[in-house]
Amino acid sequence: MSAGKLPRTLRLDPSDTFVFARAAEAGEWAVTGSFLFFDTDLSALAGKERAAFRSGFVGVRSLGFSTLVVVSEASDAEREAAIEDLARHIHERFGAPDREAACAAAREEIEVAASLCNLPVGSVVAMHRSAQDGEIAEEFRTLHQRAPGADPMHGRAFHFVETDEDGPDEQADLVGLLSDASAGAERA
Repeated sequence: MSAGKLPRTLRLDPSDTFVFARAAEAGEWAVTGSFLFFDTDLSALAGKERAAFRSGFVGVRSLGFSTLVVVSEASDAEREAAIEDLARHIHERFGAPDREAACAAAREEIEVAASLCNLPVGSVVAMHRSAQDGEIAEEFRTLHQRAPGADPMHGRAFHFVETDEDGPDEQADLVGLLSDASAGAERA
């Protein structure tokens, strides 16, 4: 366990709100969340539930999912608050027999999450979860920043440039383009 560090949910864009039925709030303390799938028919998962199983970390406050987490400093008080948030869910929503059992389970989940944080603060972590021989398996990878001086445009499909100029309105005549393509195909 890495004392002083825990993963926080990270939202770089709004995609988690589309990918998951319930997205975690940005900046929540997070756990892997595999316990949410223990009594689930994993072969029957589809759509957003399947996406949550495959790649979703779980925010301890909302029980929403996040594709990425970032290794962050955590004070003892923040760690205890994360345990309390998760224990409340485990007791109220998942039927732990009492508060003490819920706190023990939450503490164990937080310790597993902390074990992922043997990385520098600011490291971004992604997860792939799968079912293997009736067991849930988790694989983690660290996403690294580009090297200083690397091409900042490399890997981008689109680049948007904001200008103050009013340029000519561009319009595409899709029907005309299709007609031209059809005429060209007939001649060939």
